[in-house]
Amino acid sequence: MQRGLLMAKKKSKKNGIILIIFCIVIIIAIYFFINNIKPDKAKDLLKEYMGYIEEQKYDEMYELLSDESKEKVSKEKFIQRNKNIYEGINVKNISLKTIVVNKDENKIKYQVEMDTIAGNISFFNEVSYIIKNENYYINWNSSLIYPDLSDDDKIRVEINESQRGKILDRNNNILAEQGTVSVVGFVPGKIKEKESAIKNVSKLLNVSTSFIEEQLKVANEDEFVPIKTMSNEDEEKIENQLLQIKGIMISSENARVYPYNEICSHLIGYATTINSEELAENKEKGYTSNSIIGKTGIEKIYEDKLRGTNEAKIYIVDANENKKKTITKIEKKDGANVKLTIDINIQTKIYNQLKEDNGLSVAINPKTGEILAMVSTPCYNPNDFVIGFSSDEWEKINNDKSNPLFCRYQSTWVPGSSFKPIIGAIGLTTGKFTADEDFGKSGLNWQKSEKWGDYKISTLQNYKETADLKNALIYSDNIYFAKAALKIGDDLLAKELLNTGFNQDIPNIKYMEQSKFSSNNKFSSEIQLADTGYGQGKLLINPLHMASMYSAFVNDGNMIKPYIEYSSEDKKEYWIQNAFSKEAANEIKEDLIQVVEDENGTAHEAKIDGITIAGKTGTAEIKSSQDDKDGTEIGWFNCFRVTDRSSEQLLIINMIQDVKNKNGSHYLLPKVRKMFE
Repeated sequence: MQRGLLMAKKKSKKNGIILIIFCIVIIIAIYFFINNIKPDKAKDLLKEYMGYIEEQKYDEMYELLSDESKEKVSKEKFIQRNKNIYEGINVKNISLKTIVVNKDENKIKYQVEMDTIAGNISFFNEVSYIIKNENYYINWNSSLIYPDLSDDDKIRVEINESQRGKILDRNNNILAEQGTVSVVGFVPGKIKEKESAIKNVSKLLNVSTSFIEEQLKVANEDEFVPIKTMSNEDEEKIENQLLQIKGIMISSENARVYPYNEICSHLIGYATTINSEELAENKEKGYTSNSIIGKTGIEKIYEDKLRGTNEAKIYIVDANENKKKTITKIEKKDGANVKLTIDINIQTKIYNQLKEDNGLSVAINPKTGEILAMVSTPCYNPNDFVIGFSSDEWEKINNDKSNPLFCRYQSTWVPGSSFKPIIGAIGLTTGKFTADEDFGKSGLNWQKSEKWGDYKISTLQNYKETADLKNALIYSDNIYFAKAALKIGDDLLAKELLNTGFNQDIPNIKYMEQSKFSSNNKFSSEIQLADTGYGQGKLLINPLHMASMYSAFVNDGNMIKPYIEYSSEDKKEYWIQNAFSKEAANEIKEDLIQVVEDENGTAHEAKIDGITIAGKTGTAEIKSSQDDKDGTEIGWFNCFRVTDRSSEQLLIINMIQDVKNKNGSHYLLPKVRKMFE
């Protein structure tokens, strides 16, 4: 019994020891738990404070300050100081890398990184905090912004702007560069006969008198008051008229200038001050609210290459503006020049032929793929976007029914008969018919069967010759090519069109619409298939894509890949190899020569003595139904010079809208003649 009692006592003692150890562990755990609350709250305090900086919530930041800090700096001064500094250096992407809390001294050591106008800044810092009613507050002074910054110091930003790269043509002619514009303004104290002066300037600058009066109202007597920026091309008006008005002063200002004005407007585009939406889209690229950015054309496409990097320096100065320390600096780097394959002489020649029309032209070297010209008319003057529009001028250009801001060659259009060579090439390549196969006479109207109801396909000419491929191209026989499409068949034609670039982006070239032949890559009916054969139906084609397709007739059936950035090396590449068979391509080329050479050919007016031109006209109908008598017409003439000389290679796709009462596509022929002469 004693032994049992002894065993019970030992067991009880052992359990007591275990209980004590358990209690000690619990106490230690509670101790560490309680002591670990402070560091977590302190970290959260710092994270919350730093998070408000990028959100520009300076009011909320101030609420996290201790009472002692608030006594030293008013809310207004705190907000103004932080706003001026953080927004002045364009702070973004703030991140805390390391946070260490000293609970005994109520201090937080941390590392912070941020992007600024002058690059990335990374530094270590320390801040103290207080605990009041279990809430945590920051003891603030200016060193929280940057360790070496005292409350009397200021942070300065110095910017030295870089040069934007030039845009050049293949022969180094300048298409865009940094130049100067003239800023016209008044010096109020020097004005004589104020009312008359304002009235004259208003008329010369197309600016309202009320605007001028408003600008002068708040100006000092010796202050230069800018009224309008003018291109240096207006030198005669500036010298002979504006400077004759007492009180007028002219100053120069750096700006982007476009020497060829309207001639290259859609091609080169323009670059002006970035807007808020663009700034948000490019927030990681170092732009500021004063940056210039390409808006359209080459200026936009090659923005990353053309734009330079401004020299930017962030530094601290004391109360006397003495420099104390440079925080960070990035070196200036000017933008690179962009040299294009464009030939400004060809561009100008084409523009001069189309400038009075709503139209487009795309010219390439079909052997190399170099784009030699791209014209869309009517045009605008890109210099106007640099110097700015008055409200009346902007309203006028926006309401212009001819839509000069619309770049036509980027869009897609109904090709009409200009597409017939493509159908012919597909038919020959797939073996669905031969070049000398006679499709038979069908008169001027035809339908496959009575299932078509009242729908008939019409053509313009009855011809005596055999209805074979060459004659069908010479006379532009709609019925022949409707039959050709039906012979090829819907599935095969859809496949071949997809294999020749439909529903694809044009490689190397941005912002071009994809060519389409239907909404779902299928033909919904026999009629749609037949209409596609002569370039109607739901067919829509991009002019540059059309140029590549026609290049196959020069390259044994291979479609050239267009490109626009010049290279001294041979950059020739094919976009689509074997788009057509060699035999088919050469047959179409010979037939297209006859479209121009044969006196019955629809393009015979384009014949030039001593030059061999191959081409195809096309008049596309744009109407709501077959019975629509008010629809318009689009005129095409696609052609190329047949030559073995590399320097003479030229293929041009031309289109003019609204040719219904201008003899259709024939309206284009004399214009295109002059492009080749």
